[in-house]
Amino acid sequence: HCLAVRAVCRTDIDRDRRQGYSWKITLLRNYWKSKVKQEWLSGKYSNIPSQHSLPEKSMYPMDVDTWGEILEAELER
Repeated sequence: HCLAVRAVCRTDIDRDRRQGYSWKITLLRNYWKSKVKQEWLSGKYSNIPSQHSLPEKSMYPMDVDTWGEILEAELER
């Protein structure tokens, strides 16, 4: 599971591992972020009519680099 999450959130996973977090804690810290990020990157939310159309779990605190990746993916669509 950690490797699947790392495929989406490499920077976060690598940072947590360098800081000494166990794989279990690293997974718990990054699992939902990776799910939300993957949905955004896959284009699931590309053509929504309003913010009210977003599912409850479509947002998650993400850093500037992550949002940059998402916006680049949107521009390439």
